Amino acid sequence: PMPCFNTGNPSFALLQVAALERQIFDFLGYQWAPILANFLHIMAVILGIFGTIQYRSKYLMMYAVWLVLWVGWNAFIICFYLEVGRLSQDRDFIMTFNTSLHRSWWMENGPGCLVTPVMNSNLAPEDHHVITVSGCLLDYQYIEVVSSATQIFLALFGFVYACYVSKVFLEEEDSFDFIGGFDSYGYQAPQKTSHLQLQPLYT
Repeated sequence: PMPCFNTGNPSFALLQVAALERQIFDFLGYQWAPILANFLHIMAVILGIFGTIQYRSKYLMMYAVWLVLWVGWNAFIICFYLEVGRLSQDRDFIMTFNTSLHRSWWMENGPGCLVTPVMNSNLAPEDHHVITVSGCLLDYQYIEVVSSATQIFLALFGFVYACYVSKVFLEEEDSFDFIGGFDSYGYQAPQKTSHLQLQPLYT
């Protein structure tokens, strides 16, 4: 018999909740690139859940491959907000596909942040305004970094889980196909009779 895995595994639940939380705040900040990546991640988590429920090792392998890409994406986000190398938040608007000047939602709504508009500023582009943000207990860059680091931790845990479950499913499939076969279910071919049994015929 196939092993029984809890379809409500905490790893899948945490991954789904974390992805939905990330998606909500990225929507609020108009961060289009993370929104697209989060959507693909949510679909991948659903694929992993389906693979576990239906005992499909191929789906779990696809899910594991996506988690590798997801770790890479979140590592890039960490580098972006920490401005590693030549990355600059003031110059690069990768998160919005260069379509707007919007920043992370946490920039103005972080814990303790006080937003003050700067009136009649010549630095503001057309249809925009300049603000100053002060008093934040934690700058938005570090909030984004902590969020991405959490995603990486959960993804690594999910990767190990997906690889383990996929390996178990493959071993069970090999055991059924080449060792047990139909005999494991007590199947027996019909026996041939040595003679026919005659029955009386009434007219």
